[in-house]
Amino acid sequence: MLEKKLFIKTFGCAMNSRDSDHIIEELKEKENYSLTNNVKEADLIIINTCSVREKPEKKLFSEIGNYSNIKKKDAKIGICGCTASALGEEIIKKAPSVDFVLGARNVSKISQIIHKPKAVEIEIDYDESNYEFYVSKDSNFRALLNISIGCDKKCTYCIVPNTRGKEISIPLDLILKEARLKVESGAKEVILLGQNVNNYGAKFSSPHKKVNFTNLLQEISKIDGIERIKFVSPHPLHMDDEFIEEFANNPKISKYIHIPLQSGSSKVLKDMKRGYSKEWFLNRVNKIKSLVPNVGIGTDIIIGFPTEEESDFYDTLEVVKEVEFDTIYSFVFSPRNGTQAANLKELDSRISAHRLEILQNLHKQILINKAKLEIGNIHNVMIENVDNSLAEGRSDNGRLIKIDNNIALNVGEIYKIKITKNRNGSLFGELAQNA
Repeated sequence: MLEKKLFIKTFGCAMNSRDSDHIIEELKEKENYSLTNNVKEADLIIINTCSVREKPEKKLFSEIGNYSNIKKKDAKIGICGCTASALGEEIIKKAPSVDFVLGARNVSKISQIIHKPKAVEIEIDYDESNYEFYVSKDSNFRALLNISIGCDKKCTYCIVPNTRGKEISIPLDLILKEARLKVESGAKEVILLGQNVNNYGAKFSSPHKKVNFTNLLQEISKIDGIERIKFVSPHPLHMDDEFIEEFANNPKISKYIHIPLQSGSSKVLKDMKRGYSKEWFLNRVNKIKSLVPNVGIGTDIIIGFPTEEESDFYDTLEVVKEVEFDTIYSFVFSPRNGTQAANLKELDSRISAHRLEILQNLHKQILINKAKLEIGNIHNVMIENVDNSLAEGRSDNGRLIKIDNNIALNVGEIYKIKITKNRNGSLFGELAQNA
């Protein structure tokens, strides 16, 4: 069979990256495609879209236009992902150069849809939870593993339930099988993916023994060769004591946790239909900190939600000051068609922009102050990148540390690194003596 070239552009979250991995492997094994970084030589161009990013529709059609102008004469263009789910046939109507549209819940159909001219497959109730995707044999120290698909939450600002469907957990045996295959290919770190990972086990689409996220973490940690376990993102509502204690006490679990706050105001959280209050969030965080004093904590914050008043914004700042997050992904509210919040009157953009600036400046100062306290500390650092002059890696609690590469450091290996300097919040270190 003649080898064909696939070019794929991925936008958005880690789950989109994982979907792209599945697409690549399915097309490689079933259709004899190989990956290329040169779009001009590609026989198939796929844009894997994200509906969470700002102005997703405008950016999608801009990308389609760019690729249509430079592609080979007979090359096909396919649109996948969440924006594909949201727009469906509208994409082909607006952009006739597109050959097919494949929704985020239909990835397993990729090898069929490429042979169906102008096909649209966007069924959000399609069940892929029991589908066994091909697993890449390429060596990589890190492996992304889906543990659930879809989302049952009703957050008023979020389009994901409309594009990825209802939440279903992937069977435990499939997850463990894939994890073992990844370890055989060199993986030492696994990242578990789901819209609400710690709600794992709430619903399966076929008969399955009772299991929860804590049980899953325990089973994965038994696999020889896995040195570090991460997950994104746990929902604050499902952070029970059992889960927090497993997080704290299991030595293979990274002591960095990303907990989406969205707002520090209980009133705004209620308007967002997040299901928890400011007090609950802080209770869970303080429980974690009491068990893991040097824990790293990240979060997401939406600024300028339509019902956010100045006092609500100050509630958010109070939470940020109390928790001292290590990472904050902060954004101004941007409405998404099909969500409840899209019908609300937006705040003045100048107010939202000003609040965002205040939040980000506060966080920047927190990071600078925390970095000063790191001098002399020793961390277990897994190396992620190495070049001739500098290596980079992450500590067990998620801190990015740069290391002068005058010693032999290998990607995927864990070293004891002593922090030697702080440069505006960025940490630098060296191999600890007797390491």
